[in-house]
Amino acid sequence: MPVSMKSSECSPFTNCVVSAMRKLYPEALADKSFDNTGLLLEAPFDNSRIQNNSVLLAIDLTTAVADEAIEKRHSVVVAYHPIIFRGLKSLTFADSQQRSLLRLAQHGISVYSPHTAVDTVPGGMADWLCDVVTGNFNPVKQTPKATIESCNSSMYSAPTYPESPIPAVQTPSQGPPHTRSTIHPSPPASIPEGFESAGAGRLVTFAEKQPLTTLIDNIACGIGLPGGIPIAIPQGHSVDAISIRTVGMCPGSGSGVLLKGDGELPDLLLTGEMSHHEALAATERGSVVISLSHTNSERGYLRSVMQPKLQAEVTEQWAKAFLDSAKAIDDLSKSGGVPPLATALRIRDLHKDQGVASVSVSEADRDPYGIMIWRGN
Repeated sequence: MPVSMKSSECSPFTNCVVSAMRKLYPEALADKSFDNTGLLLEAPFDNSRIQNNSVLLAIDLTTAVADEAIEKRHSVVVAYHPIIFRGLKSLTFADSQQRSLLRLAQHGISVYSPHTAVDTVPGGMADWLCDVVTGNFNPVKQTPKATIESCNSSMYSAPTYPESPIPAVQTPSQGPPHTRSTIHPSPPASIPEGFESAGAGRLVTFAEKQPLTTLIDNIACGIGLPGGIPIAIPQGHSVDAISIRTVGMCPGSGSGVLLKGDGELPDLLLTGEMSHHEALAATERGSVVISLSHTNSERGYLRSVMQPKLQAEVTEQWAKAFLDSAKAIDDLSKSGGVPPLATALRIRDLHKDQGVASVSVSEADRDPYGIMIWRGN
């Protein structure tokens, strides 16, 4: 006979996913001055409608991503960008984002957002961009496919991704010799043990100057072969003639990190987006700016790094929870403990019914911008 749980509790698997995310991307590393990270929607467990032991990764929690999570019966959506950024005065169906949250809660799906904790953590999104720009990834056979059904025009291009993740190395062993450093280290008081190199932005310094065209090729392959890459260069220069010694990079909107202070800028600034005047100021100071479109500087990380890391961590923690539950069932059944026994039995049943955890990357998630190719006369 199924063991019921209080409706005020989320599922044991959801608790496991949240614990795994907090271990990999400590919330203490997020920039709390503006960010809103952590468990943003804690959906109550519904004993009559069990979700799969699975996680869906996305950059943005759009209506399409919510539909995908509901259709595939995931337990948790890990959305990099917080869908709740400021205080809410209501939750209604009139607002599309609020509507997604209400629907997910109705289906028992929770939402966790790590955002700037992923940016600053060692091995996080900024370090992934270092791997991209240095070509520190294994070559893979590219099998382009449309990432969204609406991209049915040959004149519209969005990034495509191979079946194998890229980069697939994540150690500075490939590519030209270089060093890496953190541009703005996190405050020491906020850094957990083992995360000492945390901070915003990364600086790559090559031992020898690299052709800009080579770095552009690395970037294009590393982020998913977009239809085009916006680039700003100083007046009077040619892309083919520019060589790069230093690269500063920050995912998303990186100007606040890369242009902070009055010191010398890196030769190349790599980010998701930068305003017209900020890019103009950078090129006037002699730097090249590559702006990938905001989430194109972020989404590849989900496939290359977060998915395998979270898969391994959740699998380990979920297996431990099962072993702990087996012991708890044995101990608590003797003492007659009801609430903890119910939780232990539920963990056991979830393991028995569905097996190990799985983590997948959203197929619906995409940057709102693509490249429209004009074929005029």
